[in-house]
Amino acid sequence: QVQLVESGGGLVQPGGSLRLSCAVSGSIFGSNTMGWYRQAPGKQRELVATIASGGNTNYADSVKGRFAISRDNAKNTVYLQMNSLKPEDTAVYYCNLQRTYLPRYNYWGQGTQVTVSS
Repeated sequence: QVQLVESGGGLVQPGGSLRLSCAVSGSIFGSNTMGWYRQAPGKQRELVATIASGGNTNYADSVKGRFAISRDNAKNTVYLQMNSLKPEDTAVYYCNLQRTYLPRYNYWGQGTQVTVSS
């Protein structure tokens, strides 16, 4: 049973920083992509950033230059360093682990709330 557990969310003032962590437990096969998505009230879930096993990264335009994704393959953990936070970054942030080729899998964490407000 694969489980993803996020931590690090909370309330922060505009311009502040937060670091999210997502620890993966269970058996994971092969190379994969880990990532962060977010969903604000009344909006669809959207991609924030992804990182492949080899280190290639991808970011949403709205967070480029402010957020940084990293992973520790030995610890099966992915991180999201969020700087210069804005009120529009307020959302529930979800960790994702996926492999899009055989054997495929796609797992989600339970989500962690990030609120940016003065």
